[in-house]
Amino acid sequence: MAWARQALRGKLIGMPEHVTRRVVLQAASVATAATTAGLVGAAPATGAPATTFQHGVASGDPLPDGILLWTRVTPTPDAAPGSGAGPEVTVRWQVASDPAFAAVVAAGSVETGPARDHTVKVDVRGLGPATPYWYRFGLGDVWSATGRTATASAPDTELASLRAGIVSCADWEAGYFGSYRLLAARGDLDLVIHLGDYIYEYGTGGFPGSDGVVRQHQPANETLTLADYRIRHGLYKTDPDLQALHAAVPWVVTWDDHEIANDAWSGGAENHDPATEGDYATRRANAHKAYFEWMPVRTGDNNTIYRRLRFGRLAELSMLDLRTYRSQQASGTAVDDPARTITGDAQMEWLKQGLTSSTARWKLVGNSVMISRLDVGALPAWLLGPLAQLIGVPQNGFALNADQWDGYNADRDELVAHLRAHNTRDVVFLTGDIHTSWANELVTRTTVGDPAAAEFVVPSVTSDNLNDFIGLPAGIVSPVAAGLIRGTNPHVKWTELDNHGYGVLHVTAARARMDWYHLRDRTSPTTTARWVAGWSVVPGSSRLRKESAP
Repeated sequence: MAWARQALRGKLIGMPEHVTRRVVLQAASVATAATTAGLVGAAPATGAPATTFQHGVASGDPLPDGILLWTRVTPTPDAAPGSGAGPEVTVRWQVASDPAFAAVVAAGSVETGPARDHTVKVDVRGLGPATPYWYRFGLGDVWSATGRTATASAPDTELASLRAGIVSCADWEAGYFGSYRLLAARGDLDLVIHLGDYIYEYGTGGFPGSDGVVRQHQPANETLTLADYRIRHGLYKTDPDLQALHAAVPWVVTWDDHEIANDAWSGGAENHDPATEGDYATRRANAHKAYFEWMPVRTGDNNTIYRRLRFGRLAELSMLDLRTYRSQQASGTAVDDPARTITGDAQMEWLKQGLTSSTARWKLVGNSVMISRLDVGALPAWLLGPLAQLIGVPQNGFALNADQWDGYNADRDELVAHLRAHNTRDVVFLTGDIHTSWANELVTRTTVGDPAAAEFVVPSVTSDNLNDFIGLPAGIVSPVAAGLIRGTNPHVKWTELDNHGYGVLHVTAARARMDWYHLRDRTSPTTTARWVAGWSVVPGSSRLRKESAP
């Protein structure tokens, strides 16, 4: 996020019977409180799960027949994250159809040690579709806390609804993860979609706002080495609210820039100085290795993380990677250069073909940076006609943030043109990155009257936004700025620039709806949240409708 940086410088076995989605949700609501309190699947009398499994448990990337399970074990006191110390150990795992593990349906063991930072990932297959499961890990006579997860519905299933928590941008030093705690307590989520910036790479004090450092990063220095990234991931996974949400539902994740360095691109990053911080490729390899170790994410060939998940006939989710293959950020008319890309050629082709060939009702896109245009000035540049060529302004208007799709106009135009050429509707982009809340209709200079998709942008969990950078209370400057943005950008139906929180996406055959919830105080570990807005889109149209109540 260049604008943020500049602002700172300026100051396995199937279930025996079918279980419906409604039963899944009912079971989740019963199990979540016990799971997050560590009461189900309790350890035997000997041993200490809080010491041996101090980083919690997690699941991710649900399939109709499988789920990815994760934990991290601390077999000896010296085997801390990033230490390279500790013995090789064998960790057991179990999957059951009940929280008491009376009916274990899959089990096994896996070796782990310092080479993988004592993390454990198990891709369990052979499970039943649309089914809740409980899982745990064991070392010696110690069992971990129990996690609750669920598989996806079969592709041909008429799924009634899908509900997901949507989150992004969680800076440890900026506050507490109240968004995670409140989502875990809901008990009605099918999954969580994390859109990037799960961790932040800065050294302590490197990215504070008006509230300063609420709690200090470890390591205190900026993350550069493999040990640094492992320590930082390990710190985040000690947060009780983060652990609670991981244990409550499966997650689907992608990275943005701060998992490596601010404004990362294929060959470098704004927050990477080769003269003092070494080779960028080495740093990125360190960051990626730690991420793969510590996150419940599947990878494809060559460690690709863009991937697609299906939820019955209702929805298909395409998760993007907008950092690994992108061209370096540019400005001016360079943002129109068709040789520059944010997705890379292979991922763009994968995305286009996947969206147009999908048989799901809703085509969801996990998108780490905003795709909608954001013009500045009295008029978007493309309305000036020939003058745009004469004075050399970008075809889609002056880019306020060239780190977003605005900096890669050709890719956005290509994608929108493809959707229109194939009459592909019911596409919804789910976006993070910019720490603020937006409901947008996706248009380009040639499609301003006919939006091609909807976009819902969620605020940050804690990371600084407009009032934090300015150092003023919320509600003073933001409403004025939001009004100016909407006046120049009629496709922006709503935006709020001050508050932190999360979104809840609810998808049915009749609509795709996002509700935004804002925290009352990110610096309080017991903060509550309030509903602030809801917007929806119906099949066959990409025009947004405002909802009047939660």
